[in-house]
Amino acid sequence: MTKLFIAQVRDARGQKPLVTVRAEAEGEARLFLTAAYPDAEIVAIAEPSDWTSDADTGTRAGDVREHPGVAWQMPSSLAG
Repeated sequence: MTKLFIAQVRDARGQKPLVTVRAEAEGEARLFLTAAYPDAEIVAIAEPSDWTSDADTGTRAGDVREHPGVAWQMPSSLAG
């Protein structure tokens, strides 16, 4: 079963909007993101805990989605 991960991605043009990816584990999520953004830096990946969205975040492993207008913010359970 896949979980939802959120990611902070930065390329030569700057910060991308919030990116979500479906994967079974964080390592797999990183692989999917690296494949989707080969020239970008994957700055951070986190499980969003209770984050919810009305945007389509996909359902299958490897679903990578950008969410324009939504900026990365570390989940509050991990902030510190």
